[in-house]
Amino acid sequence: MSLAVIKSRALCGMDAPPVDVEVHLANGLPSFTIVGLPEAEVKESKDRVRAALQTAQFEFPARRITVNLAPADLPKESGRYDLPIAIGILAASGQLPIEGLAQYEMAGELALTGELRPVKGALAMTYKAWRDGRAFILPEASAAEAALVTDAQILPASSLLAVCAHLLGQSPLALQQPEVPSTTLAYADFADVKGQAHAKRALEVAAAGGHSILMQGPPGTGKSMLAARLPGILPAMTEEEALESAAIQSLNGAFRASAWRQRPYRAPHHTASAVALVGGGSVPRPGEISLAHHGILFLDEVPEFDRKVLEVLREPLESGRITISRAARQADFPARFKLVAAMNPCPCGYLGHYNNKCRCTPDQVSRYRHRLSGPLMDRIDMHIEVPALRDDELLARESSESSDVVRRRVEAARALQVQRQGKANALLESHEIDIWCELDAQGQALVKQAINRLNLSARAYHRILKLARTIADLARARDIATAHVAEAIQYRKHEI
Repeated sequence: MSLAVIKSRALCGMDAPPVDVEVHLANGLPSFTIVGLPEAEVKESKDRVRAALQTAQFEFPARRITVNLAPADLPKESGRYDLPIAIGILAASGQLPIEGLAQYEMAGELALTGELRPVKGALAMTYKAWRDGRAFILPEASAAEAALVTDAQILPASSLLAVCAHLLGQSPLALQQPEVPSTTLAYADFADVKGQAHAKRALEVAAAGGHSILMQGPPGTGKSMLAARLPGILPAMTEEEALESAAIQSLNGAFRASAWRQRPYRAPHHTASAVALVGGGSVPRPGEISLAHHGILFLDEVPEFDRKVLEVLREPLESGRITISRAARQADFPARFKLVAAMNPCPCGYLGHYNNKCRCTPDQVSRYRHRLSGPLMDRIDMHIEVPALRDDELLARESSESSDVVRRRVEAARALQVQRQGKANALLESHEIDIWCELDAQGQALVKQAINRLNLSARAYHRILKLARTIADLARARDIATAHVAEAIQYRKHEI
């Protein structure tokens, strides 16, 4: 037969739509044509495939070869189609049997020697292939991450010859066994932070309810140190969360098996562009907010970021997703991250320092603080101050709670939230707030007073209610008490 069809996958955001690699051999002058909206790296595959087949001592047909990547309106990119194209040519020319090919999907970039090189997005492609009931043939370097999909049939291959030997029944490929990554997660410990009891308490509340937080304080007070330790007190990742996070890392080729079930911690520099932060490009790729999915996005020196860059965070903070639209395609990425931002109180950084070092004028301080827009600030749940430590606090040898101790309280509070409403408090919608965050008469009076004195918006009011609900959950209280409301208001009174 002069026609063979091989199953493969494309990548479109987090989705991996199926692609049929159709290879047809016809009489006529020898040629090699690839159609089906291929990008430049796909067009170049014909040279890699020809060299790989010849190096492996296969006959390269001196015929008119047409490769169609269907569906034709889906853009195809990367070298993942090298392997299915090569197998398709061998099957269409009778060098490999056609029978049995339909039970496999395959992807892999070919070296000129016939060796298989790793591909990006193996985890996302495998998840879809498993749901369709087919085994997936992948390069050995990509098989370990793909095997994280429970019950998926992954066949790792080192070369084109190994794949052909498997299809011929001469040397079957062994199923990739899921590697059980180490359960020891490398998180920095809260016990390393001296003092700052108020900031530690605020981070515990933020972790328990999934709230965003802004820390303000002079240089060297421990803001970055506290942020780096926040992942260590977050609840353990579920299987679904771990798979989503790993799949996003796989799209960028940055997944490491050693980081399985470890909360992402992303800290982009303040010179990062809007595309780097939210994702984009001619072929849409996930940005920092998606790479921080189910983890922490830490923006240090947040006023130094370009204002237009920060404004793109407003919609993802609310929706937990980012849609990137381009002329040729549209991609949707999850972005359910915990925003942790840090800033100095003034341009020199020492306003309010106990040594009175600051010499900034009120106008300079005002301009510096207003680099952050009101709408963005309104979307950050908690605003706290991290003051400078005095010498006696720095020299004290007091023992501090470890991350394990704090995490147990956080997990207990999060379990209450999931049992009650099926989600973290920070994700509650307006109608759910009315049900689960009901206040008594004293609490309502206190919130009303705060709204009038602090000029809080309706969004800020809802965030206070959700914070109060989280504080009550940490105290294992069924109802929200006035003390819980008062503490929640404390986390909003430092608005800029």
